[in-house]
Amino acid sequence: MAKQKSLKVNFIMNAILTMSSFIFPLITFPYVSRILMPEGMGKVNFAISVINYFSMFAQLGIPTYGIRICAQVRDDHEKLTRTAHELLFINFVMTIISYFGLFMAVLFVPKLASEKTLYIITSFIIFLTAIGMEWLYKALEQYTYITIRSIVFKFIGLIAMFILVHSKSDYVIYGAISVFSSSGSFVLNLFNAHKYIGLKPVGNYNVKKHLKPILVFFSMSIATTIYTNLDTVMLGFMKSDADVGYYTAATKIKNILVSIVTSLGTVLLPRASYYIEQGNLEQFRNLSKKAMNFVFIIAVPMMIYFILFAKQGIVLLSGKAFIKATLPMQLIMPTLLFIGITNITGIQILVPLGYEKIVLLSTVVGAIVDLLINWLLIPSLASSGASIGTLAAEFVVLVVQYFVAIREVPGLFREIKYYKIFIAVVASSLISIWTLELGFGVFITLVVSAILFFAVYGLILLILKEQLITEIFYQFINKMKK
Repeated sequence: MAKQKSLKVNFIMNAILTMSSFIFPLITFPYVSRILMPEGMGKVNFAISVINYFSMFAQLGIPTYGIRICAQVRDDHEKLTRTAHELLFINFVMTIISYFGLFMAVLFVPKLASEKTLYIITSFIIFLTAIGMEWLYKALEQYTYITIRSIVFKFIGLIAMFILVHSKSDYVIYGAISVFSSSGSFVLNLFNAHKYIGLKPVGNYNVKKHLKPILVFFSMSIATTIYTNLDTVMLGFMKSDADVGYYTAATKIKNILVSIVTSLGTVLLPRASYYIEQGNLEQFRNLSKKAMNFVFIIAVPMMIYFILFAKQGIVLLSGKAFIKATLPMQLIMPTLLFIGITNITGIQILVPLGYEKIVLLSTVVGAIVDLLINWLLIPSLASSGASIGTLAAEFVVLVVQYFVAIREVPGLFREIKYYKIFIAVVASSLISIWTLELGFGVFITLVVSAILFFAVYGLILLILKEQLITEIFYQFINKMKK
């Protein structure tokens, strides 16, 4: 019972963290995008996408591998300390090499050299991520700490955004604040590490044993980073900063929604790894089925709603200057469901079971598809072409992972009541779509339509007695009575 309660607490904390990732951009992005305009937003997001490649190289596959391996030895303080020290050593060596490569690129690539200050500032992402050891805290399921720490830094960044960003020329300041908000809190991780691991050498280090699995995870990271950042990078080189800005606006809402859909999977990875290590396959499979049902119930309505109200979402979040981002946003929105599914099949099922190579294969194939489609479509369709590339890539990743995942977890998709979700989505769409004809302002239209859409969706699922929604409803009622 204690473990189950802990899992619920972890999910609640991660849900709060996810909400903060949703709320803070909703507050800052409309303000910043109207000041920096597509060109300024494009410069910063292009720089961050480039830096992400170097950060990926510095991290190798440690962010995911570290969670799994530390979760397996979390009950043994000495083994945990030794493992953390070994991973930190690898991380620091790769960080030095990564910075050398970045400085060479900034010196000799004209597009990067023209914004040298911006790249130096955003490169702090690499260093802060290295010292942050976020994988250690996630392995130990310290989600309360992670949530509070992250929200504090996001709040400080929010205040700084309004105080310091006032003109189009402030895009470098915006880049610095973005780094502080997302990665600045990692400094606290370094100072708090002594609570969980020893800081003195424990001896008998074996760095070599980590290299092979890390390289597998690194290969996965390469492929994933390619098709999550490749669109922005290719747009920046093949088109203009404005096109990058439109694509950023299109993906901003999608990325916020993805964080909500994948929040459960993030919490479940260390628990899934622990179940596998203990040989408790039945609980592992039940956990996976519940998580998949959660993904469908949450992702499908959000996907449909933001396809229907994409224009209003773009105008509210970014301003009328970004209206060209509407179609790219509609095209990329189905990835919300694809990513939600692969977050369960890949990260929660295949990785804990040791199928890293299957996940690697899926991401490599996805990256190749993304590269080819981007190359063909970006010259003529710009940000819409990039959206189609990402959509195709995520679908291919899902197809490759699907066949192995259902073999390991029979009935993974069988318990989902698709017809109930379909009925609820169709009804909520029909009831909310008429708000577009009432002539309300953008904000009122979104508020009214969202309330109607999601209230009707939840109500119909409750009437149809969908299991997860019914459980949540009665748990809420019982708590209110108490």
